[in-house]
Amino acid sequence: MEEDMDEGQTQKGCLECCIKCLGGIPYPSLIATILLYAGVALFCGCGHEALSGTVTILQNYFEVVRSPVDALDVFTMIDIVKYVIYGIASAFFVYGILLMVEGFFTSGAIKDLYGDFKITTCGRCVSAWFIMLTYIFMLAWLGVTAFTSLPVFIYFNIWNICQNATVLEGATLCLDPRQYGIVPIAEAKTVCAGSEKFYKMCESNELDMTFHLFICALAGAGAAVIAMIHYLMVLSANWAYVKDACRMQKYEDIKSKEEQELHDIHSTRSKERLNAYT
Repeated sequence: MEEDMDEGQTQKGCLECCIKCLGGIPYPSLIATILLYAGVALFCGCGHEALSGTVTILQNYFEVVRSPVDALDVFTMIDIVKYVIYGIASAFFVYGILLMVEGFFTSGAIKDLYGDFKITTCGRCVSAWFIMLTYIFMLAWLGVTAFTSLPVFIYFNIWNICQNATVLEGATLCLDPRQYGIVPIAEAKTVCAGSEKFYKMCESNELDMTFHLFICALAGAGAAVIAMIHYLMVLSANWAYVKDACRMQKYEDIKSKEEQELHDIHSTRSKERLNAYT
């Protein structure tokens, strides 16, 4: 009987511990972190593969050759963008962890306001710094989203020309990468409808896959923007709660100090009266 009671108390203690641990998780920060990781992974993975597909299309169908010298051609720019993608993936992996840790500490500071934990000025400064940094990153991701929409627009035009070429027989439709600044003006790399390369490109998996990968990368950048906005709301709410908690903490400190002073005054007067009576 006693063993059953001990086992029940142990299970009850484990359940209470689990509920307490689950209650300490900052769920808004957790949701924003998951959304940020999903958006960054989608943008970086799909963007990297879409750039590789772009290189394949330029080399196989438009016969664009990499410059033998160290010149800033389209292939060099694609390599630079790939390195930028590597940096974005690693940087925002670390930044998501930092924001999650900040959410844990802020939630703990609010919940343990009247305990041994005290909200410091450094903690408030860190929260304000994260708000400013997240706002800057949100603007940066808006720029990345706008930049990612450009290849989506280009590939949509190419896909549209391929569709119209199969519908409109006899129409002279051409693809010229010089229109988008991919190759210099002096180089003519035009692919027109009716040629073998044109139909091979339109029927190839590279074009369709690259187009959809850029769309997924655009969706990932949009998800990262939404995650940054979510983080801003969470951080702003935490900042407001911490600010009110600081005011309440100061009020409680002043109140305790005044009560102590009143108690000291009352004790002093009681002693004076007792001395005067004796």
